[in-house]
Amino acid sequence: MRQTFYQYLMTQRDFNSLDEVAQFANNAFYDQSFPKQSKSYDEVSQYLELNGSYLPSMTIFDEAWMKYLNKMA
Repeated sequence: MRQTFYQYLMTQRDFNSLDEVAQFANNAFYDQSFPKQSKSYDEVSQYLELNGSYLPSMTIFDEAWMKYLNKMA
């Protein structure tokens, strides 16, 4: 069974890292409204564009999404 994007993202958490994906994961962990069950790029992307003030650039999300797809392949 394929993980949701959120489940994958939580494997990238590292509070001691300066890596942008790790920081994204750290912040998403505290976002109670994050679409945790989604496997859809469009759904997560739209959510972040409207609610992801903690994400300085959508290119960080795109990078994390590509890593997610590679892991799920």
